[in-house]
Amino acid sequence: MIKAFFYSSRWAPWAYGGGALLFSSLWLQVQMTVAINKWYGRFYDLLQNAASYQDNSTEGISLFFEQLISLDYVTAGFEGSPSFAVIAFPYVLLAIFTGWFTRIYGLRWREAITFDYIPRWRSVEHEIEGASQRIQEDCNRFARIVESLGLQIVRALMTLIAFIPVLYSLSDKVDVPVLRDIEGSLVWGALVISLGGLVISWFVGWKLPGLEYNNQRVEAAFRKDLVLGEDDKANHADPQTLRDFFAGIRRNYHRLYLHYGYFDAWSTTYDQFMIIVPYLAMGPGLFTGALTLGVMVQVSNAFSRVHGGFSLFLHNWTTITELRSIWKRLHEFERNLDHYAVAVPA
Repeated sequence: MIKAFFYSSRWAPWAYGGGALLFSSLWLQVQMTVAINKWYGRFYDLLQNAASYQDNSTEGISLFFEQLISLDYVTAGFEGSPSFAVIAFPYVLLAIFTGWFTRIYGLRWREAITFDYIPRWRSVEHEIEGASQRIQEDCNRFARIVESLGLQIVRALMTLIAFIPVLYSLSDKVDVPVLRDIEGSLVWGALVISLGGLVISWFVGWKLPGLEYNNQRVEAAFRKDLVLGEDDKANHADPQTLRDFFAGIRRNYHRLYLHYGYFDAWSTTYDQFMIIVPYLAMGPGLFTGALTLGVMVQVSNAFSRVHGGFSLFLHNWTTITELRSIWKRLHEFERNLDHYAVAVPA
């Protein structure tokens, strides 16, 4: 799976050149999110002080629209503070390109794996159960998940690099006992809570990969009998046999849905709690004058970014479970290809 793409001279331009392009695009997006976080501080401080412009509302309204849609930052040679529009519109265009190119990148990876497997599979005389499914479906699903999850992992790492210093510097605004005496308390709090959530998720979702793996086995048996029945209905695709196969599918899905049910209960509860954490830490400071509304919103956004980076695996646990199941099946397929490979005469 890895060697077919990254160790091949044919695919090296895509594997490394395309990867470098994606890294660059993601880094630019992260820098834009940092700029938007700074914009939050200016904009919400303006809103907090809106009442002070009652005697000169024209100036206040002018400042309001400057923060939202002004192009002065561009016309002035990129000096001063950019408006939301100047940051957000390029971000949207870059995000569209990144999403499109990531899908192309995943498709090329799938192609590399597929045509690495096919010659090896054709040279094997022993029948390998589910070979067609491994080559067609699992390669496709592996590429799609790696495309999505890999993009999120890289973005999360870059976000952490960019936002940890921001959140660390904002920690001195904390006005809650104990936390205010800890330097960088918001960063440490996000790390501890995220790691704790990940550990709990590991135990709550312990059985999911095995159930996903078993699910593919029973689905493959059902599909195989249907495929054979297309050419030979007399000996295959008997209704009773198919009912027996489907009974196994139904039984496995019931177990899988049960385990996903309590995992979803845990993850939803955790996510809802994390919404209020930055407000619990920073809210009292609004009433003591330790911070402004703009800083509060900055902290909330930066905390969610850092926490999101730390808890990436928790939020994608079901996807990771599926990927682990696919990796297990493809790894098993590769072992069979190596085991039954026909030696080529010297």
